[in-house]
Amino acid sequence: MLRFLRESAVASFVLLVIRLYLGYAWLAAGWEKIVGGFDATGFLHGAIEKAVGEHPAVQGWWAAFLEGFAITNVELFNFLVPWGEFLVGLGLILGCLTTAATFFGMVMNFAFLFSGTTSTNPQMLLLSIFIIVAGANAGKIGLDYYLLPYIRKLTAQIFHTPKRPLRT
Repeated sequence: MLRFLRESAVASFVLLVIRLYLGYAWLAAGWEKIVGGFDATGFLHGAIEKAVGEHPAVQGWWAAFLEGFAITNVELFNFLVPWGEFLVGLGLILGCLTTAATFFGMVMNFAFLFSGTTSTNPQMLLLSIFIIVAGANAGKIGLDYYLLPYIRKLTAQIFHTPKRPLRT
């Protein structure tokens, strides 16, 4: 299965469909927040409220993070969430830095799940796993086909430069 996901041309097409689905979901969610305005304050307070009771939906450590950092920096999150969703969606649709876009989408999915929101997050995480496991093959039908060889060449030049002898 691993070899199929990482090397198969058929898998590239299946992953393209998954990428487009996830990309549209992220792009639409982000765009709606960008044009409609977004304030995470209510969501954050709601998540903290879910951390109490006999069977809390939110773990105490996450509620402490939300209360101690996220709420105090809500303006940062009001910017990061909509633009993060939009850029993840754009990256997935274009197949540009596909694994990075998927990784950051997964980080947001986990943050939403930690905050007690189920919705489509588990489904999106499950589909994202296939893209992450497939690696470069997931973006082969996209801009990664052109971009990744350039990035590999550039990093090889930066990190694999021949060592010069020391001067005495």
